[in-house]
Amino acid sequence: MTERFLSLKEIGERLGVKNPAAKGYNLPEPDALIGTTRGWLPETIDRWNAARPGRGVGGGRPRKHPVE
Repeated sequence: MTERFLSLKEIGERLGVKNPAAKGYNLPEPDALIGTTRGWLPETIDRWNAARPGRGVGGGRPRKHPVE
């Protein structure tokens, strides 16, 4: 059976984001490397996505006027 690997474009489609956004993600190590092209198994991306922190994590910019 042939294994199917996901490209960056397919990862973006799987996550519901545009391809340039997927390029900025800190993706796990690829499961396959053919020349300079990286590929990931769908299970690898699903596990990685489930372990990512949710929206708003990281703090962002501090407020100009702290809430008291």
